[in-house]
Amino acid sequence: MAERKVVCYIAQSLDGYIADTEETLDWLLDVEMDGDAGYGEFIETVDTILLGRRTYDWVVDRVTEEFPYADQHSYVFTSHPKENESNITFTSEDPAAVVKTLQQQEGGTIWPVGGSLLIESLLNEDLVDEFIISIAPVTLGKGIPLFQEAQRRFDFTLEKVEKDGQIAQLYYKRKRN
Repeated sequence: MAERKVVCYIAQSLDGYIADTEETLDWLLDVEMDGDAGYGEFIETVDTILLGRRTYDWVVDRVTEEFPYADQHSYVFTSHPKENESNITFTSEDPAAVVKTLQQQEGGTIWPVGGSLLIESLLNEDLVDEFIISIAPVTLGKGIPLFQEAQRRFDFTLEKVEKDGQIAQLYYKRKRN
């Protein structure tokens, strides 16, 4: 059985922020794109979604009336779990422990959607296999950075670079011995 990959597919501003000071992605909506920055192809590989509670609430409140990840099983990490919903598990478990369990099961790509603290907790446990970072030509000055508290160095190899309108997309793979 091949080990499941943890792939962070995420957009950031030119100065490294994934959300503005209001915790929105509105700044990203104005960026010219020719396609979907590979999202359609990527999401077809994903069967598990990981979200912090604030990210989950933001998605539910602002993105759409229908939960956009209904075709995948989602885990929402929160200190105050609520009753599970169809295909959504609310848990106070350690994200790294959940990912390690998931990696022992058959399945597709595991995508930590956000927030940055969730992504960093997985990175700090060396559980992130790849980053697909879409860089928008916008500077925010302040906001939520992609990396806030990285605890040590991790090396990645740049696999490819693509362009979609004004978005530069960088594909990095974890360099392991």
